[in-house]
Amino acid sequence: MRYLAAILAAIVLAGAASAQEGPRITVTGEGRIEAAPDMATISLGVAAEARSARAAMDQASAAAAALLARLEAAGIAARDVQTSGLTLNPVWTYSNSGGENRITGYAASNTVTVRVRALENLGRVLDDVVEVGGNSFSGLQFGLADPGPTEDAARAAAVAEALRKAELYAAAAGLTLGPVLSISEAADFAPPQPMFRMEAAMASDAVPVAPGELTVSARVEMVFAIGG
Repeated sequence: MRYLAAILAAIVLAGAASAQEGPRITVTGEGRIEAAPDMATISLGVAAEARSARAAMDQASAAAAALLARLEAAGIAARDVQTSGLTLNPVWTYSNSGGENRITGYAASNTVTVRVRALENLGRVLDDVVEVGGNSFSGLQFGLADPGPTEDAARAAAVAEALRKAELYAAAAGLTLGPVLSISEAADFAPPQPMFRMEAAMASDAVPVAPGELTVSARVEMVFAIGG
């Protein structure tokens, strides 16, 4: 009986707490801000093949040294250049007549990730890299050097949208919107994403690059109290 009484008491207390919470409305809002990028991150490097592993690595190393020197001459700071890949693999020749497969050489590569903070120089930097033997490109991503202000603007826009929706729903239902009870950022906050809307090249005499625009988006969930 005591156990049953405890259960009944818990149910009563839960019901009372729920009643005290009162009616509420939960809405989500999304904010999207577009901004022009002001930096780019590129992955580039050199690849070489030779009959011996030593020769392949020496060729790739010499080309990489020339590439790094050209990047420095182009004004790229040392902190913006990082080695991101170094490989050496055998090159196989496969027999079509059932014979033995053989290693006939070696392929070496050296890849670096580079941040270009002056976008007006990006096309020329790419052109310089090709000129000194760069023959491997595996990524180009535009971004913001300081994304914080744009991200905060997206968050503010998301809150404004959630508030607009809450007011609309309350008015449509003939209710009065009360204070904010809670606010939380949704888990799918999106970092800057490229939206290619600009066609102009960075420089007419260099590799053409279109930076486009970035879209930063944020979602929030807000809970409001509502009256009659």
